[in-house]
Amino acid sequence: MGNAMTFGKVLESADRLSLDEQETMMDILHRRIIEHRRAELAKEIQNAQQEFKEGGCKPTTPSEIMREILS
Repeated sequence: MGNAMTFGKVLESADRLSLDEQETMMDILHRRIIEHRRAELAKEIQNAQQEFKEGGCKPTTPSEIMREILS
């Protein structure tokens, strides 16, 4: 991480961009965040499916879930 910039320096650099460049950067960052969250969700789904396959959890009804939440 020798070339890592601090958050403050990134913001300072962004301030030097034109408004159009800043908007483009925001769009790119937003898409990257969405993709990152999508990848995290896919991993969580894979883990849950594996746990279910290994018998680590059991199917349940919505009413059973609500009863557990409210207890």
